[in-house]
Amino acid sequence: MNSLNGFLFIGLPYLTMALFLAGTIFRYRQTGFRVSSLSSQFLEGQRLFWGSVPFHWGILALFVGHLWAFFLPEQMLLWNSHPVRLLALEVTGAAFGLSVLFGLVFLLVRRLGNPRVRMVTNRMDLTIEILLIAQVILGCWTAIGYRWGSSWFAADLTPYLRSLFLLRPDISAVVELPLIVKLHMIGAFLITGLFPFTRLVHLLVAPFHYIWRPYQRVIWNWDRKTIRDPAGAWSRTRPRNN
Repeated sequence: MNSLNGFLFIGLPYLTMALFLAGTIFRYRQTGFRVSSLSSQFLEGQRLFWGSVPFHWGILALFVGHLWAFFLPEQMLLWNSHPVRLLALEVTGAAFGLSVLFGLVFLLVRRLGNPRVRMVTNRMDLTIEILLIAQVILGCWTAIGYRWGSSWFAADLTPYLRSLFLLRPDISAVVELPLIVKLHMIGAFLITGLFPFTRLVHLLVAPFHYIWRPYQRVIWNWDRKTIRDPAGAWSRTRPRNN
């Protein structure tokens, strides 16, 4: 059991992180201009909305919550020191988890049930969606079955994760966690390793700089209503706005 724990919580994290870094760099350098979410919105858009919106907003909220517990564990524990705040955080996290689960299941049913979307679906799409669904189910199970997960995340998992980044892995705390929590952690490592080989990699090239860049002003120097007037006569010269 000690060697198994050593592989799952020391070897596997380093292996998946190496895959993440090497795969991301390779894909960006070799196919940087083809990194895309491969959106199927043009093939089917109505059901996509009802699956994509709860998934994206829910996963964003959960991601920020996990980052909070990792980077600011003392503040997380201080927040949870008041029962009302702790309960509010737990209920909010569970609600966002259920939102992600609903969105993922909806998207999977859409992908398998729509012939046009199914034609552009590959094995990796199905693999990552099933892994994400399993990961969210384990996360919701943890939130409901093992209360106050935000507190023991900050107290137990944060020191473990930091020890990995410092190359001094200490798994003494995580090996005592319940099986469901361990499976949730292993699922996170697997998704990290597969990340560069899926369409999820588009997150790394999203145009976030658009949020803070200055507005782009477009100034027309001619009457754009008449320059291409369909009722106008044909011209031998090329239009200026072509």
